[in-house]
Amino acid sequence: MPERTFHAVKDISFDIEEGKTMALVGESGSGKSVSALSIMQLLPYPLASHTPESSIKFNGEELVGKKDGFMRHIRGSQIGMIFQEPMTALNPLHSIERQIGEILRLHQKMSEDNARIRVKELLDMVQLPMMKDRLSAYPHELSGGQRQRVMIAMALANNPELLIADEPTTALDVTVQAEILELLEELQRDLKMAMLLITHDLSVVEKFADDVCIMKHGEILEQGNAITVFKNPADDYSKKLLGSMPKGVAKKPKENTASVIQGTNIKVHF
Repeated sequence: MPERTFHAVKDISFDIEEGKTMALVGESGSGKSVSALSIMQLLPYPLASHTPESSIKFNGEELVGKKDGFMRHIRGSQIGMIFQEPMTALNPLHSIERQIGEILRLHQKMSEDNARIRVKELLDMVQLPMMKDRLSAYPHELSGGQRQRVMIAMALANNPELLIADEPTTALDVTVQAEILELLEELQRDLKMAMLLITHDLSVVEKFADDVCIMKHGEILEQGNAITVFKNPADDYSKKLLGSMPKGVAKKPKENTASVIQGTNIKVHF
């Protein structure tokens, strides 16, 4: 190994069962996203590399070292992925219909007419019925929540067995975050797919994950059933991380304190 090799992920192991959600949790730089991109073989190879003993098997098929043509078939058909920021993941020059339809034509060889029918079905599935009349819309014309739903539609277009959701709600406001997570939970239940949820939000993990892996500096420090880990964490870092979760108790306001700033009847016109 070269002297300056950086070990982004260090000998981690996990498996995800059909219909289950496993969460990879950790602070920024812990190796969560690199682990997910390894599954998709989307790391910047050959700059990135795996050791000879590294193995990632999908339905028994080894993915590490597979040629790009094989992985292109797997990506988007058998494994779907939702990226952190849909505005950068979506093509700004392609309409919504073209972006979703392209996946259907590539993997299922659908005709343009059949692809359009399926696109409308997918938009219904991700609770965007109003978009059926806006198939020619471009990503910049949609809200953040709408763009994320389009990303979900693309990821689920070919009924994948595994969905990887990499911080799927990071760029969204709190209300939309809850809607997206509930949508993912509902779709997973209906489609019976496995899901790898990558997040730093422990409240999301507690509510939605069946199993959890807690990562730090490229290593898994603790893994197991989510309820068990949350109730009785064994690792010191896990205890510290889980201990930092908000307890839901509002801080008691101080009495008779002076205002620092106060606004009254503010109006703004352009």
